[in-house]
Amino acid sequence: MNEDEIQSAYKKIKEDAERSGYNINPDESYAKGLVRGLFKNKERYGYESCPCRLASGKKEEDVDMICPCDYRDPDLTEYGTCFCALYVSNDIVSGKKSASSIPERRPVKSERQKKITASAQGNFSDTKFAYPVWRCKVCGYLCARDGAPEVCPICKASKERFERFA
Repeated sequence: MNEDEIQSAYKKIKEDAERSGYNINPDESYAKGLVRGLFKNKERYGYESCPCRLASGKKEEDVDMICPCDYRDPDLTEYGTCFCALYVSNDIVSGKKSASSIPERRPVKSERQKKITASAQGNFSDTKFAYPVWRCKVCGYLCARDGAPEVCPICKASKERFERFA
């Protein structure tokens, strides 16, 4: 990926983030390095896994760490930055806080697998909804329809980032 492609991708990610109420790290050089890592992982694995985590190469195992990852919002709330610091809080953008390393929130593989299994086997037979309810695991957006949307209208996460909620 050449520098023009990196600049274009960075601009798109930044615009999408701002449209959705998020901030990209104001250190443009750092943020572009992360964008470069995202696209390197897309070339490697076929999906944009977080460049600061070790991907398995199996999308179904790594779907929780495809950018924006499932942990972005809780990390932003608690620490002011996501794990890789691509996304940052208003306090960091304004200089009130500094981005620093944060603990890994992603559960170990066995715990992630339990959640995937539980979500897939959800028993909603006692509910009286006309349609199933789908939840975006990234931002929490809910929608009631036959299937998950192709792209979350809030955070732009793809269809596989949704789980059946009810």
